[in-house]
Amino acid sequence: MERKKVGLVLSSGAARGLAHVGVLEVLEKNGIPIDMIAGTSIGAIVGAAYAAGKSIDEIAKTATGLSLMKMMTLADFTVPTSGFIKGKRIDGWLKSLIGNMDFADLKIPFTCLATDISTGKEVVIKQGPVAAAVRASASMPVIFTPARWQGNYLFDGALVEPIPVRAAREMGADIVIAVNVVPYMGSRNKKADTGDTKTRKEPNVFSIMVRMIYIMGYQAALAGLREADVVITPEVGHILPGSFNRARECILQGKRAARHALPAIKKLLEA
Repeated sequence: MERKKVGLVLSSGAARGLAHVGVLEVLEKNGIPIDMIAGTSIGAIVGAAYAAGKSIDEIAKTATGLSLMKMMTLADFTVPTSGFIKGKRIDGWLKSLIGNMDFADLKIPFTCLATDISTGKEVVIKQGPVAAAVRASASMPVIFTPARWQGNYLFDGALVEPIPVRAAREMGADIVIAVNVVPYMGSRNKKADTGDTKTRKEPNVFSIMVRMIYIMGYQAALAGLREADVVITPEVGHILPGSFNRARECILQGKRAARHALPAIKKLLEA
């Protein structure tokens, strides 16, 4: 009997998305097959690196090296006509992480989602240079200038498809495992986001922008969660979207959530 194909969906979520690395580690160590990956924004970055053949250790090393100083070196500021950061340095960083690969060269089939700023529609990218596609998927409006792709201007896929379950289904997945680190999605993250108001810090511009994006994509995210077979929700709601320096904590929470989901995943594979 032929084994069911497993699609892994990695949501957007800025720094919180570093939890995806921990999820991947647990799935790999427990022999859970990953036949295809669909990702948006930070989920596209992590997913593309893994699909390109990068080891968990390599991806984790990159993630834990994202200090504030490192992030600042990647910010090539420009006169803000369409965004504050040109993104050329980000392009170079993505190529160093993923390599100069086309989608056809990837070891695992991969798709990422972006938003056409002119039409407001989702753009499913599954061919061409991978690093350029990921740059489009993770280009936060206002912060970054738009990415040019086949004559169109693209921004962060989280605007329209934060949890791209449908894309994984279209790739042929029989079982979809969705990793959700999107704010407001699920009781765990909601509880963490609405904690003690006396101790909560005032959000910075980056955090406000991220939250605006997820509020806009709320209904699409809900639809994605409903269509997934298993949802893994790491406890990262207390981590601000810009806190890339908390990568180790995010990865740890990803591991914990993935271990909790293992029985449900194995049951689906055995059915």
